[in-house]
Amino acid sequence: MTYQATLDWMYQRLPMYQQRGASAYTGKLDHILELSHYLENPHTKFKSIHVAGTNGKGSSSHMLASVLQEAGYRVGLYTSPHLKDFRERIKINGEEISKTFVKEFVKEHRSFLERGSYSFFELSVAMAFQFFAKREVDIAIIEVGLGGRLDSTNIIRPVVSLITNIGMDHMELLGDTLEKITLEKAGIIKQSVPVVISEYQEETAALFKEVAKKQESEIYFAEKDVRETYRTDLKGSYQNHNVKGVVGCLRALKGFEVTDEHIREGLNAVIANTGIQGRYQVLQETPLVICDTAHNREGFKEVLGQLAKENRKTIHIVLGFVIEKNLDHVLPLFPKKAHYYFVRPDVRRGLAAEKLREAARKYGLKGSAYGSVKEGYETALRAASSNDLIYVGGSTFTVAEVI
Repeated sequence: MTYQATLDWMYQRLPMYQQRGASAYTGKLDHILELSHYLENPHTKFKSIHVAGTNGKGSSSHMLASVLQEAGYRVGLYTSPHLKDFRERIKINGEEISKTFVKEFVKEHRSFLERGSYSFFELSVAMAFQFFAKREVDIAIIEVGLGGRLDSTNIIRPVVSLITNIGMDHMELLGDTLEKITLEKAGIIKQSVPVVISEYQEETAALFKEVAKKQESEIYFAEKDVRETYRTDLKGSYQNHNVKGVVGCLRALKGFEVTDEHIREGLNAVIANTGIQGRYQVLQETPLVICDTAHNREGFKEVLGQLAKENRKTIHIVLGFVIEKNLDHVLPLFPKKAHYYFVRPDVRRGLAAEKLREAARKYGLKGSAYGSVKEGYETALRAASSNDLIYVGGSTFTVAEVI
């Protein structure tokens, strides 16, 4: 099969959360353990750092990879979801997994995969672990897909775990209280493996301490422990929280030589070293166009607060969500004075633009509905003056269509 035919087979045959939502979430580790056993447990053949959290885990994972690359290590990086191409999920020192490896992995194991009921995510995790093992990485940064305790990545035994923060997201799967969600995220804390919490949250700190104590794991709260100031090339003031967690994680990392110079250089070269996209990313300067993959209440608070500081004449917002998004939680955060372009991301789970427009009206958000992200975005570009700002967001899929 060609690379595209291979992807088509993966997308069509395997349940994919990004496309289908909750119906593709298995919520158990049986399948990934079975698949890993078949592959001779590649996840046991390299060292790793495990990264979980409601917001910031993707940025933090890329920062960690960049710093360790600057320190001279061969670094694997597994993240999700991808924006444009599946291969963005699996990288070594910033280089995406080859199309050849993807094709050959599926070709070699297709009959086994067809006999099992594996999800798209389980396949991608297994492929990443196999790739990192075969390419003999020094260490791999593994980002949790969803939750933690029952996430397919949670079969690894990392050298250190990082949990960025806790917020109310994916409640239909992880629980409807902060306590339930915290316990799901804390599920990545392993016996005697140090854990770093990026942000100190009064509501969750005691639970993290309790789980860490049971696991006999050292626990650090980076927001309190990291006093120095570090800069990163990733835009957005919200990255300050992530930076502290990353620095705390690197300080807890044993067996690797990482200097303060490596940390500073790595944090300032995240984009160049890893190719990360969609984090307060500037797409053009005149008018200023910014996209961000924030997709929950906590994320929007940070991004919209940053946008307000841009001091632009008028804000145009191209906005698209998936159908399960709790609009009553997020729409009240958006500015009433902005001009809105309501769109539907081109995925099965995409929320109809007309429905979004009607829901937004309840909160004083005014604008028109468009047949596609492209149409809404191009209309915003035509309407904006040179001193205006255009923000594209709401969903990873909305951002992916304009990058």
